[in-house]
Amino acid sequence: MSSVLQRGLTVAAIVSIVAFCSRTTISQSSWTKAAVFPEAEEELYGVTANGKMYVIGGYGLGSTKGLVYEYDSTTDKWSKKKPMARPAHHSALAEYRGKIYVFGGFVPPPSGPPRTTWVPIDNAWEYDPVADSWKALPPIPNRRGAAIALEVGGKIYVIGGASVHPGSKDLGITPGASGRSVAMNEVYDPATNKWETRQTMPTARNHAYGGVVGGKIYVIGGRLGAAGIGAATNSDLVEVYDPAADSWGGLGARMPTPRSGGAWGTYAGRIYVAGGEVSTPVLVGAYRAIEVYDPAANQWSFFSSMPSPRHGVAGAVDGNRFHLVSGMVSSSAASGADPDIHMHTNAHDVIELAGQPVAAR
Repeated sequence: MSSVLQRGLTVAAIVSIVAFCSRTTISQSSWTKAAVFPEAEEELYGVTANGKMYVIGGYGLGSTKGLVYEYDSTTDKWSKKKPMARPAHHSALAEYRGKIYVFGGFVPPPSGPPRTTWVPIDNAWEYDPVADSWKALPPIPNRRGAAIALEVGGKIYVIGGASVHPGSKDLGITPGASGRSVAMNEVYDPATNKWETRQTMPTARNHAYGGVVGGKIYVIGGRLGAAGIGAATNSDLVEVYDPAADSWGGLGARMPTPRSGGAWGTYAGRIYVAGGEVSTPVLVGAYRAIEVYDPAANQWSFFSSMPSPRHGVAGAVDGNRFHLVSGMVSSSAASGADPDIHMHTNAHDVIELAGQPVAAR
């Protein structure tokens, strides 16, 4: 190697290290352990309602679980509730006025191996945690799974996801080969019980992270191309949607680590992005990192990493605490290559978030 090239590489390495070290790290407390999750799974989603956390979904070993569990932090106990009215995996969840709304997802095909085909659905449901009951809602205009759902101003926006190709005769998608990311943006109004179509997201993606700050929706990272991590490319994009204007307002600062398939929560005007997975020809794994986006400053900070790496982990902010529950400690590509590999954890890790009370949305 020439001395000029060596010097160039050295300078590049120093610049990279300085850039890495110059990122701010926000103050934080230590992780604590809460009651373990009763049924270790992946593809779980978390949401808080009425001061309790709910974990919904599950797709361990290719089986669609439809689990619903309630966690009470005052007693540190889990309670099993009625399962999803139509068990599905990769559904989108949002809370509004004490009710939990569940949109789309994937189900097994009527016949054939359930692990190799994901059938996108258009079902929409309202779950009442107090009554422990499910109510069917008008279906989503376009069937899909692995979308995100976020509430702003009393309306719930279902954005992105993955589905079959337009005009395709395929019943479902094969995560490792067929199917595509979608950019759909459809909004459900609980007051009118109706759907409307809004401006599509600039970049079609699935398995993204999201948050609402200052009345705007931030779609973060996610997966480009297919739904399966082995055939997709992780993104670091942050795209901003203004529901009031029905417009996408450009890009936020790119997230430090392109990833997908993790958990997120919003607290004090910041969006916390946790875990996720990656799969390349030379690397298959899950992330421990938690990175924090501050829309006001348009910058990212680092936070305390999870005790163990995980994807398909359920996450939710309850009060000033971020709960991360269950999931898989590697990428799903690991078990896909070898079905005898099982790496689901029942861990329930909790950390107190620094800062002021949750920002008004």
